[in-house]
Amino acid sequence: MNIRYAVEKDLPTIVDIYNSTISSRMVTADTSPVTVESRLTWFREHNPNNRPIWVIEDTCNILGWLSFSSFYNRPAYHATSEVSIYIAEQHRGKGIGKNLLSKAIQESPRLGIHTILGFIFGHNEPSLQLFLRFNFERWGYLPRVAVLDGIERDLVILGLRVV
Repeated sequence: MNIRYAVEKDLPTIVDIYNSTISSRMVTADTSPVTVESRLTWFREHNPNNRPIWVIEDTCNILGWLSFSSFYNRPAYHATSEVSIYIAEQHRGKGIGKNLLSKAIQESPRLGIHTILGFIFGHNEPSLQLFLRFNFERWGYLPRVAVLDGIERDLVILGLRVV
């Protein structure tokens, strides 16, 4: 498996992987599929120098992706970033998220990131366990802040200081 910077031609696959998670109501607060066009500005706001999007691929397919996003998008928070990880349905549970999160932690100092945050639904045990395995700590808990299919869901904020 190879991890590389995403390029714009990867965006349709990135969107497909993202959309594949929506119906589970475990990963994202979006409740209907997004389009490539609606994600183009988001994609272009990322850059390899400090807010990359990475894809992980085998010899011919993108298996998942990770993005760094600015926290509150204000200068004082520049060294803090939220990470998001999405894995293609047929490749979940195979260590791909572990590879992406490991690289994110390792590369954060080079990217000028001192603190990594994960915002994870309280019922998303696989993602919570992944982040906890990497020594993230529970820094926040927002009870019943999301409503998915009429069910109120909690949001857990996990954090890791890397510098």
